[in-house]
Amino acid sequence: MITITDAELIRGSKTLLSETSLTIYPGHKIGLVGANGTGKSSLLALIQGEVTLDKGEIKVPSGWAVASVAQHTPALEKSALEYVLDGDKEFRELESQLAKAEQNDDGNAIATLHGKLDAIGGYSIRARAGTLLAGLGFSEKQQSNPVKSFSGGWRMRLNLAQALLCRSDLLLLDEPTNHLDLDTMYWLEGWIKAYQGTLVLISHDRDFIDGIVDEIVHLEHQKLNFYKGNYSAFERIRAERMAQQQVAFERQQRERAHMQSFIDRFKAKASKAKQAQSRVKALERMTDLLPAKADSQFTMSFREPDALPNPLVSMEQVSVGYGDKEVLKKVHLNLVPGARIGLLGRNGAGKSTLIKLLASELQPMTGKYETNAGLNIGYFAQHQIDYLRMDDSPLQHLVRLAPDHREQELRDFLGSFGFQGDMALQPVKPFSGGEKARLVLALLVWQKPNLLLLDEPTNHLDLEMRHALTMALQGFEGAMLIVSHDRHLLRLSCDDYYLVDGGEVKAFGGTLEDYHQWLLDAAKAAKVEAAVEKPTDKPVVDKKLQKRLEAELRQKLSPLKKQQAKLETQQQTCSDRLAELEAMLADTSLYDAENKAKLTAVLKERTELTNTLEESEMDWLELQETIDMMEQEAATAVLQ
Repeated sequence: MITITDAELIRGSKTLLSETSLTIYPGHKIGLVGANGTGKSSLLALIQGEVTLDKGEIKVPSGWAVASVAQHTPALEKSALEYVLDGDKEFRELESQLAKAEQNDDGNAIATLHGKLDAIGGYSIRARAGTLLAGLGFSEKQQSNPVKSFSGGWRMRLNLAQALLCRSDLLLLDEPTNHLDLDTMYWLEGWIKAYQGTLVLISHDRDFIDGIVDEIVHLEHQKLNFYKGNYSAFERIRAERMAQQQVAFERQQRERAHMQSFIDRFKAKASKAKQAQSRVKALERMTDLLPAKADSQFTMSFREPDALPNPLVSMEQVSVGYGDKEVLKKVHLNLVPGARIGLLGRNGAGKSTLIKLLASELQPMTGKYETNAGLNIGYFAQHQIDYLRMDDSPLQHLVRLAPDHREQELRDFLGSFGFQGDMALQPVKPFSGGEKARLVLALLVWQKPNLLLLDEPTNHLDLEMRHALTMALQGFEGAMLIVSHDRHLLRLSCDDYYLVDGGEVKAFGGTLEDYHQWLLDAAKAAKVEAAVEKPTDKPVVDKKLQKRLEAELRQKLSPLKKQQAKLETQQQTCSDRLAELEAMLADTSLYDAENKAKLTAVLKERTELTNTLEESEMDWLELQETIDMMEQEAATAVLQ
């Protein structure tokens, strides 16, 4: 098990852990939660030995294999599959040793290494890697593409596949769901549930955490606070504790005020001086209780749109795609104020294509597409973060949108998104991905849209900001379409779901659980279809011709197979005699001076037999190649 005792961890000028302890038992699945900057990632680095405690002790079992997701992916020429195989370092080491042994023709080493490879599942590792990549959304063709051909989000999936392939005792995952779609989230959740080792998971997706972990460790006030249960249970227990804490705090404040009043009134009077001094000491000894408060620093809310025309967008028989390639066809969709739609569909089905059409990044190829003159679109997509001016501050970004507003009003607005004090005046460049995403959302909200298009809005957002966004969407009066892997956000924000599949966009009457089942059913159907050969695909075979050709083939192959049989007899004779010679060479008396001539003869015979055996095996292989070629030609002739 992992034990952390009386730990103190300081990074820069900030204390992350102070006099805190934790025990993680083998096989347990831990969810690590806490506000940004509290030290969650630093704790993972501590467990991996990448940082050390300033005080206290941490013990991780020395024999444990630890797997984690690399944060950077080099632009390599090697294929995605081979890159993922690099995640199993023991396999790669054995593979390298085997290549050297084969080059040196070291039979004993070759046999030993094959045994070790078999023990670690080395012969099935490529199939397992392929399965992992398929689960993470890589097609069979993509698995052969070079690593450098993939975008940053897909490279992170490759790093995740590396970590999952590794045979580990401890798996450390820091935001593994970033850049994943909903389908892949379902797959990853299932994979991690089946993981037999110890897991420490950092995630901002509450449904994902809920489905996997059975314990929560909350980093707060430099302490590691343990809770039994999943994230929902943690929230309930913590809310109860905070309510009790608030009551205790208020009671303590009343007691402090009463004590202080007594001290102030009577400390100057001699008759009361002793009692007053006693109260002073009691006041000093009283443990300060922190007041309970909502964690979130965000108070996000959408501003009322200037207009809510009806309909906002109207589509009839619309097709859209890229160049001449049609991705969606015959789309019929009317967006009216109050519409709250979640788009579902497998990766590549066209969800983002529909969003881009509505955002005017794509134009309809055919059909009737009309927008209201009063339409005001608020579009959030990950690539929009790239449009921020890195040298400008959040305030400068907002001033460009609202040059006539007072600076204090703009700063108050930015403060509700967490850009408080000097942070509102700092350049955007060093901001984290989450902070940049928050700024894009703030700029979007300021513009009072009446149609929201949100394409994976929660990537990089922490639990607090996700909660704030979810709550804000409850009060949004316009229409919205959301593509997201965050099931909690979808469940609380959407009234209707539309399924994008097979080039069509249709209403989906079920829940997210029904969609998950639809995915499973579709995957099963695809496997069955691939396994069953269509009757029209089967070649027509002439039975009479087949029998005649088979008879002719047997006649032609007969002398070749007789030669093979003779060679096999020869090989067996050589092998038996070589075994006798090896036994003789194992006798130490053979190396005495009087047996020199015999030793020379034995060594000479062994060399000759070895050469004969190798030549016989080569002759047998050549004959087999000829036989295989003749059988293939005969089979082709039958089908023609």
